[in-house]
Amino acid sequence: MYSLSDFDFELPPELIAQTPLAERSASRLLQVDGAQLSDRRFADILDLLNPGDLLVFNDTRVLKARFFGVKETGGKIEALVERVLDARTVHAQVRASKSPPPGTRIRLADAFDVTVGERFGEFFTLHFPSDVFELLEQYGSLPLPPYIEHEADAYDETRYQTVYAKEPGAVAAPTAGLHFDQALLDQLSARGVRQAFVTLHVGAGTFQPVRVEDLSQHKMHSEWYTISQATVDAVRATKAAGGRVVAVGTTSMRALESGSQSGRLEAGSADTQLFITPGYTFKTVDRLVTNFHLPKSTLLMLVSAFAGYDHIRAAYAHAIAQKYRFFSYGDAMLLTCNKANEG
Repeated sequence: MYSLSDFDFELPPELIAQTPLAERSASRLLQVDGAQLSDRRFADILDLLNPGDLLVFNDTRVLKARFFGVKETGGKIEALVERVLDARTVHAQVRASKSPPPGTRIRLADAFDVTVGERFGEFFTLHFPSDVFELLEQYGSLPLPPYIEHEADAYDETRYQTVYAKEPGAVAAPTAGLHFDQALLDQLSARGVRQAFVTLHVGAGTFQPVRVEDLSQHKMHSEWYTISQATVDAVRATKAAGGRVVAVGTTSMRALESGSQSGRLEAGSADTQLFITPGYTFKTVDRLVTNFHLPKSTLLMLVSAFAGYDHIRAAYAHAIAQKYRFFSYGDAMLLTCNKANEG
């Protein structure tokens, strides 16, 4: 049994990538296959995948979900939209000196007013005056992760989205996908590597560290996902032909594994609170493309479950020694499922 302190590590601050590289596919790639570690370039993924393998991408699109505003009393607030509920209603994190009660009107971006509704756990319900997506796009700002120290600019608005982002709804990027440019996707297709998509709208909870030493006491944040029948068919065809299902990012992994809880991947849409820790038996995913994750995070626990705890510890120590770039704008890993590590 693992506890929270088993997933802590010391990271030199200078290894936290603050800006993306000029070229998406120019990142480094650490290949982890059991105890074997190989230092590569991300473009080498062309040689590491076989014809008949299936890459599964998360096509969520990051919203301009951050707003600054003022209450009627003049008090300043910061709002981060967590989830769009319908055309005019959202759940949001609201930072203010005093929590706004239901009925409070808040002026956002000095442009429009929202009305506070009921609390939903840690989130506030906010009622918008017109279409949420239009107001977010026009007046919101991109919510970069808390460890990135600059305000989002026009360059971030391009580079903190995947090139295939389509379905708006995330407040954080599925960052493993940031390494793929269109040229690399085309080369992979030409090689016979197939592509499929899921949608999982990444929530701000993805950055929250686990705060309880006993992992069984952790309450996993909820995220909405959908898996199409076309993707299910592609996964089943790949498996039947002996190919490998390669999840691009932990969010694609969570969607695929959440949709496989019956033992077999099924199409559909649902909220998932799936918390993957060592001992979990993976049902669909064979390999995983992922970035390096925060200490004490659920994502570090997930990759430890997938590749093996000791292998991930060794890989992270190697990455730090070799000065890989960490987190959202950082370098990537290619992991193989360690079946011996499963429950």
